[in-house]
Amino acid sequence: MIQLRAICRNASRHAEHRLSVKSRPTPRAWISTGPQQQHGTFYEFRTYYIQPHLNAAFLKLTTEKIHLRTAHSELIGYWSVEYGGLNQVFHIWKYDSYAQRASVRAALAQDPNWIEQYISKAMPMLSSQDNEVTYLVPWSKVQKPPKDGGVFELATFQMKSGGPAVWGKTFQAAVGTHTGSGYAHAVGVFHSEFGLLNQVHVLWWYESADQRAATRHTSHEDARVVAAVRESAAYLLSQKSKLMFPCAFSPIK
Repeated sequence: MIQLRAICRNASRHAEHRLSVKSRPTPRAWISTGPQQQHGTFYEFRTYYIQPHLNAAFLKLTTEKIHLRTAHSELIGYWSVEYGGLNQVFHIWKYDSYAQRASVRAALAQDPNWIEQYISKAMPMLSSQDNEVTYLVPWSKVQKPPKDGGVFELATFQMKSGGPAVWGKTFQAAVGTHTGSGYAHAVGVFHSEFGLLNQVHVLWWYESADQRAATRHTSHEDARVVAAVRESAAYLLSQKSKLMFPCAFSPIK
């Protein structure tokens, strides 16, 4: 009889434990990468590395035939790299979705003019290609410079893992102190999705390379800029930059 009571008590405790586990709320992820992308629009960054002796020929061919490519999708900008990388071109393409990009690539593969007049001639001029998919950060949008001309700097920041939830506010403050104080014009701030992750790219515009140098010297003496950059740097692993000139056919120039 005593053994029977013990068995009943154990069975009751096990049943209560199972009910307790079932009634617990489903755990939710507590780590977030920050504000989520609210639409499908993304920007493909493409970098082409040109054989040095064919750099001028590649740029001439592209200038003459780029219309064959822009007939299929929207080009944001196309630049020739001057400092921070030799014999390179950098371009940004906008897509509404991955399905749209796939359809564009399929159409290009079937476009005889694109293949015969451009691809068949341009590809042998390249030593390699690279691409990256990026989204605009939630607080940025593509903004053309106040006037045509000038130079563009693509500043790339390798941030610590965790996404904008970790470093977003401090990075926004660092960019904001530069733009808000009139030191530079931000064309756009982009966050990597495919490619090397936790990268942020800021595309800056300056009237000239010398104006950039003078502006940076002045901004580095601004206490607001220094404080914001120091706080953001706590989440920074590395950085690099390229100074670029827009091609004549570039929509942003």
